[in-house]
Amino acid sequence: MTGIAPALRDATALLDEVSETPRLDAELLMAHALGAGRSELLLRQADFSVPAGFAELVRRRLAHEPVAYITGAQDFWDLSLRVTPDVLIPRADSETLIEMAVDAFAGRAGPARVLDLGTGSGALVLAALSVFPEAVGVGVDASGGALAVAKSNAGTLGFGDRSSFRHASWREDGWSDGLGQFDLILCNPPYVEDDAALAPMVAGHEPHSALFAGREGLDDYALLIPQIPVMLAPGGFAIFEIGHTQADAVSNLASKAGLSTEMHRDLGGNPRALRFSLGIGGADS
Repeated sequence: MTGIAPALRDATALLDEVSETPRLDAELLMAHALGAGRSELLLRQADFSVPAGFAELVRRRLAHEPVAYITGAQDFWDLSLRVTPDVLIPRADSETLIEMAVDAFAGRAGPARVLDLGTGSGALVLAALSVFPEAVGVGVDASGGALAVAKSNAGTLGFGDRSSFRHASWREDGWSDGLGQFDLILCNPPYVEDDAALAPMVAGHEPHSALFAGREGLDDYALLIPQIPVMLAPGGFAIFEIGHTQADAVSNLASKAGLSTEMHRDLGGNPRALRFSLGIGGADS
């Protein structure tokens, strides 16, 4: 079989067993195998023949390997990021944190310094640098493999001279020594309960260190949030991603740390992010 249309149709039928977006997956894998963009693939289907490697890519996807790891790329905000199994795949829901940052600094000078805790691929800090052109950013991660990916993305996207990365774990004493204060702190910490049942695509392939955080999924919030007041510059904001059931518990941690809290929902209407600032209070948006 050499025609792309039949091959895409057959792959879609196979992938329907493992994916909620089988047609999209098939198109992305075909485009990757051809070395073309998806838009080019759709516009020029008649010009292509099925490459020899396509069947192997479909086989990998049938084994629940995420498309982003197979292709090595994932879009986030307006950026195209390199991803590997060393990093969590950036999700569209996490763009809520960047939206909250844009809202927080609307009508005022943008942040001068941005910190991304658990930077992974660098998605949050690099998206922030794209939004705030005067800012410099620091990404922190306990994984050397993740930092290599983040540094690569920073260089490829042209943010190498505005970003730096630190190999450190907030579970260890002294991890933040010398970092200073930041006008914007972004964090998508591990927040999955240890016994949570995850899809095979996630549980079998994405780094567990970036997913699981104790019996209630709150361990990393409990470690980090009490440290935020020291790291946050006057007038600054810290924005944390949360699980959809964790708003109250994380807000209580923030209140005990002397932080006010504002909650923001994602496009699905679920609680997705909390924005902290210095001073007791609270609001729900």
